[in-house]
Amino acid sequence: MKSKNKKITIYQVASRAGVAISTVSRVLNNSPNVSEKTKEKVNEAITALNFRPQVSARKLASREPQMLAIAVPSFTTPYYNEVLKGVKDEIKDMDLDIIIYNTGSKNPKEGIENFFYRGTADAVITISIEITENVHKYLDSSQIPVVLIGSTHPAYDYYELNNRKGGFMAGEHLIKQGYSRLGMIKPIIETKSASEREQGFVDALKEFKMPIEKKLFISGESTKHAGYTEEAGFEAIFEYEKMGDFPDAIFCTSDTQAIGAYHALNKLGIRVPEDIGLMGFDNIKFTKYLDLTTIDQKMYSVGVLATKRLAEVIRHGADRKVQQFIDPILVPRKSTKNEKA
Repeated sequence: MKSKNKKITIYQVASRAGVAISTVSRVLNNSPNVSEKTKEKVNEAITALNFRPQVSARKLASREPQMLAIAVPSFTTPYYNEVLKGVKDEIKDMDLDIIIYNTGSKNPKEGIENFFYRGTADAVITISIEITENVHKYLDSSQIPVVLIGSTHPAYDYYELNNRKGGFMAGEHLIKQGYSRLGMIKPIIETKSASEREQGFVDALKEFKMPIEKKLFISGESTKHAGYTEEAGFEAIFEYEKMGDFPDAIFCTSDTQAIGAYHALNKLGIRVPEDIGLMGFDNIKFTKYLDLTTIDQKMYSVGVLATKRLAEVIRHGADRKVQQFIDPILVPRKSTKNEKA
């Protein structure tokens, strides 16, 4: 039995009109390089066959990108959500279909390699993923537009946060608030961004000639999202309790850790900021309602910037690379107000 819903293709239109497939595509794209007589033949065939062109069919001849892949270690954390919102809001006029590919937080390098080997993307935005040599070889040979967020590579456009500067700003702020013993909650899985934030934090302690007590630099046990979670922050506070030694103030490498830490301190009857100062990193929306001091890394704005750059590359090519470090901003709130100062 013949299907009543048999799909009419661009090939059938071309055959009925007696023209090449590329000519049908040019008509669908309103190209000026087609005679009026040919346009009439093609449009008559389209009407007779009741052809409904898809976006992908219209793009086929022009070889425009059709599929944007956004590769991200997780799309359920507040940080990545904010970046993705920036991409989504900016991309609405670019006529691209979107795939969000979750590489996983524990081994994003392997995840991204597996994705690219499938060859499904026409343009790529990566978020917080290091470009390995294998991935670079693939991207270089395929010549697809690529913009990196939260990582760097000399061959590509990128927007990277100055994590080291952000860590320094956190340490400097706590010291200037009058805190003398500073601790840090880190993710249990080492990441480039966390290492840079820690190095900046240590740089501030050294510059202000403050003691560096590495026993106060701890992690929770949770490996979910590499340890950038509320659970990890909660667990870390109880590590301090086990030691029987709390710092005067704690810098968390993410706001989600700080939220968990805040809850744990409250359960222990330790007041923020009266007993311990607490600050995070990211400036996710919820921190405003906790009055949590944090470092704003402009997540939404970076998503917008990267998407605008991708649009430029798609439309006009790239004679030069845009490789930009984004400076973070200190957002002081009441969680680090030192009543003793």
